[in-house]
Amino acid sequence: DVLATFIVILGVKLAGRDADRDHPYGHERLECIAALVLGVILAATGLGIGASGIRKIAGEGALVVPGALALAAAVVSIVVKESMFWYTWLAAKKIHSSALKAEAWHHRSDALSSVGSFAGILGARLGFPVLDSVASVVICLFILKAAWDILRDALSKMTDHACSPELTEEMKESILSQPGVLGLDALNTRLFGDRVYVDVEIQADGELPLKVTHATAQAVHDALEKQFPQVKHCMVHVNPAEETAV
Repeated sequence: DVLATFIVILGVKLAGRDADRDHPYGHERLECIAALVLGVILAATGLGIGASGIRKIAGEGALVVPGALALAAAVVSIVVKESMFWYTWLAAKKIHSSALKAEAWHHRSDALSSVGSFAGILGARLGFPVLDSVASVVICLFILKAAWDILRDALSKMTDHACSPELTEEMKESILSQPGVLGLDALNTRLFGDRVYVDVEIQADGELPLKVTHATAQAVHDALEKQFPQVKHCMVHVNPAEETAV
């Protein structure tokens, strides 16, 4: 957990650096790399726990009945880890951080694991010691599911995936509501880490002076970046309304 947290801190810190000559589009994808590393660590942890449980179920090693202290520790872990999940999850949503979201799911997987541990420990203390090992296998599945979600989200953000249809529709409504916009020919979005790049082609009156149509394009640009904080940059192209966009 400590190692994973340091990875998240490093990823968020590096991703927040300003753009430079070698990285004119910024460093946001470094946060996705941190999430990928966290996902791999989480998957390895889950597989290790599952393998240990399977070996004990198969008869390798003695089945040990945990003490009352282990039962109390599981309860404390459930409460603490679930609290940490919500704290981290709300912070991740606030700053749109994939690395923090991965860390939040890491805490949630720990909480779910502790629930399985509690059931397994209780069953073992009631005379069914094999239940502790069975719980380890169930815990493994919970952790692997969390790891898969983290890896899938990070990979999606590193491959120029488009925004969700819901967010795209909201952007369309915002664009078409701007004065001077007569139509929308194209709207393309791509995720760059946890930020969004937007390319827009709008229709405007072709008989108007350049300054007026430029002001219309600027209004679309400013509206999108103001209404959607995750938009890092918006490029607006203007087509004459009487012509078909290429």
